Amino acid sequence: MNAIENALGISIIDLISFVASIVTIFVIYAIYQAALVKDPMKGRVKALQDRREALKAGLVTTKKRNTPIKKTDGVNTLRTFADKLKLLQKEQTEKASKILVQAGFRSNDALVIYQVARLSLPLLMGILGIIMFYGLGVMPGYADFHGLMAGGMVLLGLKLPDIYVANVKTKRVDALRKSLPDALDLLVVCAEAGLTLDSALNRVAKEIGGASPELADELALTAIELGFLPERRQALINLSERVDLASLRGVVTTLIQSEKYGTPLATSLRVLSAEFRNERLMRAEEKAARLPAILTVPLIVFIMPALFVVLMGPAACKVSQDFINQ
Repeated sequence: MNAIENALGISIIDLISFVASIVTIFVIYAIYQAALVKDPMKGRVKALQDRREALKAGLVTTKKRNTPIKKTDGVNTLRTFADKLKLLQKEQTEKASKILVQAGFRSNDALVIYQVARLSLPLLMGILGIIMFYGLGVMPGYADFHGLMAGGMVLLGLKLPDIYVANVKTKRVDALRKSLPDALDLLVVCAEAGLTLDSALNRVAKEIGGASPELADELALTAIELGFLPERRQALINLSERVDLASLRGVVTTLIQSEKYGTPLATSLRVLSAEFRNERLMRAEEKAARLPAILTVPLIVFIMPALFVVLMGPAACKVSQDFINQ
């Protein structure tokens, strides 16, 4: 206990109280999230309506989308701050906008918050590190490394927005990949029933809205753009740019070829659906094949010692009692 107090510079009672408070907050948050009934399509219908109205008013072009949004005072303040620092110039925001769109953040407010966070978080983390290590005297036993730790906190603050966006993007892409074969099956049924591509996308989006709101949102948005953009091909290209998924780009290529050459849509989509299902099955088999190798380390580290104690413990106690104690 004294070693911990000397290393951290904090009494053990304060440390236990802090950890207990953090654990309590997480437990309360977990219970709240478990008890809260979430609507997977909450907010998405309004976003689609805004997109439809923007296309009607001619406020967007086929190259860049500028959805009119209602800005709060806080976002206006951040936008003014970002404009003064020239954080929203086209050459600086083009790549960031593409990444945010692929992560599901399509509003201009998301870009402002992202750019301001990338600038301010390193400063805040650096100030926090200085206060912790030089003001409060945390971890006095490692005084020689305080500067390195503060620099690490600055680097962490610099990478946090990118890590968060990349994590959200990865989860979204995984959800889209899992639900894409089922959506293609429904799209094949709609195509064979004689529906147009716009109507088929709307119908599929409505059917899979509860199971996969991400894919339903993308399909519904594509259906809206198909009806309003001057070139239908551009609406499909926008879909491939919004989703960083190779299989979906293959679907978009198939749809573009069907629109251009008049090839049967249902046949092509049925082949793609079967291919994606086989790919998903192969990925699951690959994970199952890796499982024994992954479990080897936990087996050796955690299970084998306990097994040796259970099997050899009584014999060792018997030998100690019969020979050593005598």
